[in-house]
Amino acid sequence: MPRGWQAGPAPLRAGIGLRGVHHAEWDARPACGWLEAHAENYFADGGPLPALLESLHRDYPLSLHGVGLGLGSFDPPDAEHLSRLAALVRRHQPEVVSEHLCWGHRDGLHFNDLLPLPFTEETLALLTARVDLLQSTLRRTVLIEHLASYLTFPESTLAEAQFLSELTQRTGCGLLLDLNNLHVNAVNHGIDPDAFLRALPAAAIGEIHLAGYTRVQLDGETLLIDTHGSAVDEAVWALYRYVLRLIGPRPTLIEWDTDIPSLNVLLAEAARADAEVTEFGERLEPVMAPLQSGP
Repeated sequence: MPRGWQAGPAPLRAGIGLRGVHHAEWDARPACGWLEAHAENYFADGGPLPALLESLHRDYPLSLHGVGLGLGSFDPPDAEHLSRLAALVRRHQPEVVSEHLCWGHRDGLHFNDLLPLPFTEETLALLTARVDLLQSTLRRTVLIEHLASYLTFPESTLAEAQFLSELTQRTGCGLLLDLNNLHVNAVNHGIDPDAFLRALPAAAIGEIHLAGYTRVQLDGETLLIDTHGSAVDEAVWALYRYVLRLIGPRPTLIEWDTDIPSLNVLLAEAARADAEVTEFGERLEPVMAPLQSGP
């Protein structure tokens, strides 16, 4: 059932992920809209990392992004993991908390990946119960992120956007719209990004992610891999401009998790996202035609 819990939100500006290679550089407090931290990196009860997060949150809005709960797993969420996440949220009171629509463990074995799920009524019932549990434990509204994937399930009976929309209605959760994931899926699976976006409840979208991907050739076909190891691709920037016209600005994060560049490069990517929002505000153009997406 929908709940009245809310958070933040993060400002309508672009932020970047907090990565270990840049920790010392934040002492200078460079200009940045907000910061995202992977929650599991800060589960310790004390020490330098939680202290750093607390210090930075005095100067920057904060998002805690979970990567390890595996809400769609056959096994229930690990009680210790959930307890530590709740303690972290209580300690830091972030503006945003988010998790992934995925599974990741079975019979006590945890996989270091975000694994996709079939979009069925059975899966929807499971995810509804798990998201209810997460939000009840945290006493917070949580944003749920859809995945980039490299396979589809013949068992699926619901379109992904329909699945996400229904999940928000049943639980009151929000959505984290990852435009790199959407572009990857559009190329890999032939998904129509315009139809996907128009089927989502715009009011539930609380955050946008932008990232880079890797293009590979497999059996003579193009496959995109969601590596987060390069600058945001121009196709994803085009998708971002389209989304601004379609639903308006949202807090936006630049994700870069492998081959991490200098902090200045990440801040420049965030500045570009801010510039896109500024230009959108100056033009306020209506959407005139469906988006075209391809390899």
